[in-house]
Amino acid sequence: MKNNKTVKTHELSVTAADLYHVCELSGLKFTSTDEIEGISEHIGQSRAMKALKFGVDIKHEGYNLFALGSTGLGKHTTVKEHLEEQAKHAEAAFDWCYVNNFEHPHKPMVLKLPKGIGRKLQQDMQQFVLDILAAIPAAFESDEYHSAFQALHDEYVRREDSALEEIAAKAESNNIVMLRTSTGWNLGPKNKDGKAMQPEEFQKLPDEEKQAITQVVEEMQDDLKRLLLKIPVWQKETRQKVKQLNREVTHTTVTHFSEELQANYAELESVKAYIEKSKQDIIDNVELFRKYGAEKKAGNQTPSNFPEEFTGYQVNVLVDNGQTEGAPVIFEDNPTYQNLIGRIEHIAQFGTLITDFSLIKPGAVHLANGGYLVLDARKVLTSPYAWEGLKRILRSREVKIESLEQVLSLASTTSLQPEPIPVDVKVVLTGSRLLYYLLKQYDQEFDLLFKVAVDFSEDMERDDSSMGLYVRLIATLQKQNNLLSLDKSAVERVIEHSSRMAQDSEKLSLHMGHLADLLKEADYWAREVGRSQVQREDVQKVIDSRLERMDQIRDRVQEAILRGTYLVKTSGEEVAQVNGLSVIQLDDYAFGRPSRITATARLGSGKVIDIEREVELGGPTHSKGVMILSSYLAYRYAKERPLALSASLVFEQSYGMIEGDSASAAELCALLSALAEVPLKQSLAVTGSVNQHGEIQAIGGVNEKIEGFFDICSARGLTGEQGVIIPSSNVKHLMLKASVVQAVERGEFAVYAVTRIDEILALLSGIEAGVADEKGHYPQDTFNAKVAQRVEKLTQLQEEYAASKNSDKSRSRKKH
Repeated sequence: MKNNKTVKTHELSVTAADLYHVCELSGLKFTSTDEIEGISEHIGQSRAMKALKFGVDIKHEGYNLFALGSTGLGKHTTVKEHLEEQAKHAEAAFDWCYVNNFEHPHKPMVLKLPKGIGRKLQQDMQQFVLDILAAIPAAFESDEYHSAFQALHDEYVRREDSALEEIAAKAESNNIVMLRTSTGWNLGPKNKDGKAMQPEEFQKLPDEEKQAITQVVEEMQDDLKRLLLKIPVWQKETRQKVKQLNREVTHTTVTHFSEELQANYAELESVKAYIEKSKQDIIDNVELFRKYGAEKKAGNQTPSNFPEEFTGYQVNVLVDNGQTEGAPVIFEDNPTYQNLIGRIEHIAQFGTLITDFSLIKPGAVHLANGGYLVLDARKVLTSPYAWEGLKRILRSREVKIESLEQVLSLASTTSLQPEPIPVDVKVVLTGSRLLYYLLKQYDQEFDLLFKVAVDFSEDMERDDSSMGLYVRLIATLQKQNNLLSLDKSAVERVIEHSSRMAQDSEKLSLHMGHLADLLKEADYWAREVGRSQVQREDVQKVIDSRLERMDQIRDRVQEAILRGTYLVKTSGEEVAQVNGLSVIQLDDYAFGRPSRITATARLGSGKVIDIEREVELGGPTHSKGVMILSSYLAYRYAKERPLALSASLVFEQSYGMIEGDSASAAELCALLSALAEVPLKQSLAVTGSVNQHGEIQAIGGVNEKIEGFFDICSARGLTGEQGVIIPSSNVKHLMLKASVVQAVERGEFAVYAVTRIDEILALLSGIEAGVADEKGHYPQDTFNAKVAQRVEKLTQLQEEYAASKNSDKSRSRKKH
């Protein structure tokens, strides 16, 4: 079976130096991070910072921002620092207040005030009302008021007395007595003694005299009735005069205080107008103030706190920017509908919910008005109606406080309808790239409202110029978190691990959260052993302990392989069987798992059956990789004739979804082995994607895949024959753990980098793959020659079968 030509495996071997790119900081003169100057710039994020500056500076409508990138990149911190710096130089934001609408109390009015004026106006109005509460009772108890009131009363009394005297005089002249009783006035004739004539005396008078007296009494009664009808009118006129007097006294008293108050806000017409309306309402409701004053006087109390009865004259300071330097920067961690747009609270009183303008509470949009609002996009989208509410605000450029019941027309009860507040706010959403592109795809309004994408980089170049910056970044994080300093060896190990996190030996991860966590945990382990500095061993302890905490599932998988539950061979040779490599991802933890891939080949119509796809366990990318195999077979071995074979491929003992095309090279090797009937080494595992021309393409998770197979081989005992075949384009991604590198250095394990499928076939079979000549023929006894011969044989069988079938049909027709 072996070809007399030796396969040059050493030419494909990856050296130990390429398996792990060691960090050397000999060019930087420092012994610990205490000697390193911190850094304020955001390294590796120049694209994001330019976009952030552009989005913040541009003032046109719709230029809100979406900061996108994976968790841990420092999006939130970067945005916060930039916005807070910009806010210092921005124009001061306004104060916003709600006040009572005295004409329509259910429609509170809004006041837009300069910074710090809202709280001052609130205090001034409270003092104004307290002053009025004290001044009005005093004004009505003054001698001037009592004199004026008494004058009006005396005038009424004089008017009434004068009219009565006139009737009394007329009665006297007609010898009639006019007496006041408990039931009113009585009129009757006088007797000779000048007293009221008794009925017996009156009856003794002559009829003519009685008739004359009766006529006079009736006339006097009519005059008295007319007088009595005038008295209520005079009383009403007097009450009107008293009311006018009260109004004048109130007006004089209130005006004295209101003019002084209005003078303090001479440049704010809206405030002056509100104070004037408050004054008029106080004048119209002066009795409420007099009653309150009388009650306090009766109890010997003076108003100290603001009385609840006069809440209508308060100022509800919705937003107070008095202590804000520049523009506000608001981070809303719980962006529910109410937390964004505000709410109207209610108070339970005697079993009834009541509310007024003083119970209007602000939302994050109010607080950020004139500045910047930062929100987590996922939280906004998962809070019911919050996303629609936010978009409505950005479209209309005003915030209208409405309950969800009103928005959804679920409530018909009358509630407050606060005047909308105009909004000038820059919104910054933070979220993942997937979320950003989903919104762009499925929300038509998203592009109109969030026109600036701030895309944070996941990594940066690992070169001499960036290394110094990264060291300064490590020193900055160490000092910010008050951690032990790191010596140079620890810094080097942190940088090496950063490349591993970036899955690229030529890159450095920019996940600030992960980097900070690494330093915090290294600080912990250093203190545990009593060190004053973090050393390389402490950083390695962090990495090892993290793996140990998450290793249970990996250990179970490897145990199943080692116990023979999962069938994976690491020695010997098998036809149509290859060790493929896959990665199991569990959140931010991943590990490699070897899998047996098998193939069968037989006479057929050129179809390669993907069993995983047939049972719906294969994803579209995996199915694409399998379909490429049939194209490769036809292109390579049957250019000028039909491909007369059928084949099947399967991941043995796979019970879940399989996705990705990283096993397509291994699948092709298994298929070609089935055709050529050439056994393949089970001591080698294969990963890589193959295209229609047989070129091997890069895959992901290469470190985990290599380490996963190495762990199995190491547990069974390294023989020097085991190894992993990877695409050469993945060599730059290698940052393998120390045990793998050391095994390669000792010659106990190998990593091969290949560019074409022929190189994999040669490594797995031990014989040359063979290169076709100008006529398309392969050298004898090469792998490709054996495949071509099998394909040719299958083609001949198909032709013979077709000829035999046609002959049978011909004989059948002749018999008929």
